[in-house]
Amino acid sequence: MKKLLLGLFIFGLTTQVNAQTIELAEVELSVNYQYLNATNSEEIAVPVKRLVNEVLNFNEDNIDVYIDDNGEYSVSFYIPEGQIIAAFNNDGKILRTFEKYENIRLPLEVLQNIALNFPNWAIAGNTYLVTFHCEKGVTKKLYKIKLQNVDKVLNIKTDEKGVIL
Repeated sequence: MKKLLLGLFIFGLTTQVNAQTIELAEVELSVNYQYLNATNSEEIAVPVKRLVNEVLNFNEDNIDVYIDDNGEYSVSFYIPEGQIIAAFNNDGKILRTFEKYENIRLPLEVLQNIALNFPNWAIAGNTYLVTFHCEKGVTKKLYKIKLQNVDKVLNIKTDEKGVIL
């Protein structure tokens, strides 16, 4: 009985010695990883995500672009809710962007802070502004919010965390 258990134990160890070799698919690294990291957020609104994906998937081979003396070109991306103006270099790397969106869903932190500081006010509209620079990352995320209370109107500015500026 001891020999049988010892034999099964050794047999069990030897079957794990033969491992499989698995080849992984090639990984394509994006030249725009900085922009992807800077704009990647769980609280981002759906129209913003859609337009950011258009910028990230932009292929300059499909269109004729004018490249200036610095080796840069600008492309504008539009949807009804907003726009992105992006500057690319010859390699397709995003150098800088300016983004503007109108009346998008606000992040939870912003909504909570507005409800806390302005309890009887309603949101009448908003504008979301983002600027990105490849060397600095996201330099500014700003919400301009129009609040209304009966016949009074108040304009405020907040950052992405809801801090009133």
